[in-house]
Order: sequence, then structure tokens, then C-alpha cells
Amino acid sequence: MTTQVRVLTEQQRAVVHERTLGILEGTGVRVDSDRARAILAEAGARVDEANRIVRFPATLVERSLALAPRRFSLGGRRPGFGLPMNEGACSLVADGEGIHVLDPLTGERRAGTHDDWVRATRLLDASDEVGVYWRMIEAGLEDGTPAAAVRHWVEALGLFSKHIQDGAADAAEAAWLLEVLDVVFGGREAVRRDHPFSFLVCPVSPLVFEGPHTDGYLATIGWDIPIAVMPMPIMGLTGPVGLLSTVVLGNCEVLAMLCLVQAAAPGTPFIYAPALAVMEPRSGRWGGGAIEHALLGAAVSEVARGYGLPVEASTGSSDQPLPGIQAAYERGTTWVLPALGWPDLLVGPGLLGGATILSLEQLVIDLEVFRRCERLHRGIEDVATEAVESAVAEVGPGGDFLARHATRAAVHGGEWYVDRLGNRDAYERWDAAGRPDVLEEARGVVEATIAAHEPLLLDETAARELARIEQTAREMAAPTRVG
Repeated sequence: MTTQVRVLTEQQRAVVHERTLGILEGTGVRVDSDRARAILAEAGARVDEANRIVRFPATLVERSLALAPRRFSLGGRRPGFGLPMNEGACSLVADGEGIHVLDPLTGERRAGTHDDWVRATRLLDASDEVGVYWRMIEAGLEDGTPAAAVRHWVEALGLFSKHIQDGAADAAEAAWLLEVLDVVFGGREAVRRDHPFSFLVCPVSPLVFEGPHTDGYLATIGWDIPIAVMPMPIMGLTGPVGLLSTVVLGNCEVLAMLCLVQAAAPGTPFIYAPALAVMEPRSGRWGGGAIEHALLGAAVSEVARGYGLPVEASTGSSDQPLPGIQAAYERGTTWVLPALGWPDLLVGPGLLGGATILSLEQLVIDLEVFRRCERLHRGIEDVATEAVESAVAEVGPGGDFLARHATRAAVHGGEWYVDRLGNRDAYERWDAAGRPDVLEEARGVVEATIAAHEPLLLDETAARELARIEQTAREMAAPTRVG
């Protein structure tokens, strides 16, 4: 059977839901979008226009939960690609929005470049464990123009052929996004059918829906684009003290957005995705390597499964700016519980320094961590137990099982996990080989993978039309992206 992990009792899950209903109906959420408030009022929410506060009756929350589909798939450009939600699979989402890069040659931190983004995206596309794209490094969007956003989407879709998860800064930017999706995927109906793109929305903790970003999502209504809702309350900073209380606040923000989404377009695919975190108590910063992230990441999956919703869980990062011992133990310990919770999507690999520094070597190491967690999740399987008595009798006391066909078959069949990184030789052989280091090995994997990978090119007709869209956007000088 697969390995089962629980960090919440049934009673605690019930408390989370009960407290959530109380907060949503009593305190409510500040909704800065006029359109969103109108939609929610029509659905039965109580709206205080003077303060932009929306309060959600329990009946509205329960009705919205019932409307959300339990199963759907996330598609992409790659033929045959699909990520089924709520069907027992788990895929990685590379961590995103780093602002620095760890230079592989100098080992120093520097500003990220467009070339760094290209290399990261090619590596992600070549890595089977990563099914969903996030922009790993903030580069190329600094001018804030529509053309920059269009250029990014076009380049991302050209380099990454699996599923794209991104957002739009406002309704105007969303209009450009829809034009790009229309061209790349062959029309609105193809986007509705295949779900090649999902929209990431991040409510501001505590309890605020920003106007422009909310309007950006609402501008896509009618395209059946899945939405992942990712508030990021930080315990002790933007969230209340107590891990369970942090779970409650994140749940409030997700379910409030669920009400808006299902009121605007009933049956819209919805992904439960709060990225719950804790403050570093000595500095007041986000605690990237905090062990509590493991508990919170696992709790997210348990709450989502209780509702029957697909889930995108987040794991910890590392506060260490370099790959090494601290990054290794923080990554390993903060990943195991969320991974064993086995969400549909798991966010986390590739960034260091509190999720600010991109390291492609760390990304390769993180993929190895995930593969080991995957083996833990698979658990102890029923393999040839009926033959154990005859096998032991055949070998006898003092014998060994090394030469048996069953041993070789089990090695190749997955009963052993065979590492792709690291040393497994005796000291003498490792020493004679020049004492290879896992970081050097990961660097070699990065370079070999990027060099060998050929992205799936966009169709020439689509590429010409996308170039026309970008040129039109370039002629518009007014910036739309903020921050």
C-alpha cells in the first residue's frame, strides 16, 4: 500500500471548516474589484460598498464547494501530455519569481538575465518530474509594457511544451493573454477543452482581494481556464499565531475566492493552493527553511482532500544562499511530509536564499529529493510474498540471494530506488575517481540536459501571428504591470 501521512485529525479539519465559515460570515473579505463585488452580491453575499467588505453566508460557501468540479486535466502543447487532477498523480511546479541567480562559474550571486530564464525554462521542459511552468527568474518584464507580457508568454509557450500556470496584472493584460492563447492553441474551444493554461491568483493576507489582479482573472471568464488560488499568510506576520490558525486563514481566503469563481462561471475548474508559511522569529522575515512548512504543506493537502478538491501544495525553501549542508537538510526535511501528502501539484524546487536565488544545480538536486519522496510514497508493495518460503528453502541457511533471477528483476522493476545523483562507491573508489562532488555532478547534469534538449517549436503560422500581436502591443506605451 502507499504510505499514508496525516498531520490533522478529523476533528481539527472540522474545526478549520467551522472557523472558516464564522470568519467569512462575520469578518468578511475586502474585495477591491467593483465587478467582483457585484458578482458576489448577485450570488447572495452581503456587500458593504462603503468599506468594500463582502461577507459570505455559509450557504453560499457550501453551494460553491458543490459546484467546483472534482476531476479535470491540465493539458499543454506537447502531444499526449496531460496532468489528471484528483486521480492519484503528483507533478512538480518549479518555484518562481527569483530575483537573483547563483552563477555556476563564479559561485557568486548576481542579477538574473533573460539568458538565465531561457536556460531554466529549457531545463524544466526537459525534466519529466516538472509538469507545470512558473517563471523561475524575474527577467524581461521590467518595463511593465503590454509587449513585455506578450513577449514572455510567447517565449514561455515556445520553450515549455507542458502546462503553463501564470496570471495577468489586470483586465487589459488578460485581453492580451487571451489573444496569445487563442493563436497558440487554435481557438477558445480548444483552450476550454484541453486546459493548457491555468490562472494563478494570490489573495493578499489577511483577507484582501486586490482589484486589478481579480479583474484580470474575471476577464478570462468564458474560457473555462482553471484557477489556482494561492494566498500566502505568514504566521505571526500576515497570519495569526498558531499553525492551525494559519490553516484557517488560508482556507478563508481560498474559499472566498471559490465563491467568486463559481458565482462568475459555475463549474470552473478550481485548484486549492494556499502557500502557508511562518515568520522567522529572530528577523521577522519569511522563514524559508522553517520546519513548520512541512506541517503546513501537508495540512493543505488534507484540507483540500476533505473538500474533494484538486490541490497544489507548497513546500519549504532554504534560507541558505548556496547549495550545501544547510540547504540539503532543510530541503529534505521540509519536503518529505508535503510530498507524502501526495498533492496533485507540488511547488518548490530550484530556489535558495528564501526563494530569491535561482540555482539550476539545486533544481537538479531537488528533483532527486522528489524522486526519493516518490519512492517513499509508493510504500511497501506486495511483491512475490507467496514465494518467500520456497526462495528461502532454495538458498538455505548461510546462502545469499544475489544471483537469483528474482533479485535482478526486482532491481530493474523498481523495488530498489536507484539514485541518479551522489556517490554509492566505497571510499577507495570515490577517492581514486578524484573525489567527485554532488554539486559538480549536478552542474554536469544541467549542462548536458540543456545542450541535448530540443524544445517543441511553435507552428510557423502561429509564430507569425504572435509576432504581429507583440508588435501591436509594443505600440501601446502605457504600462499595465505593477511591481
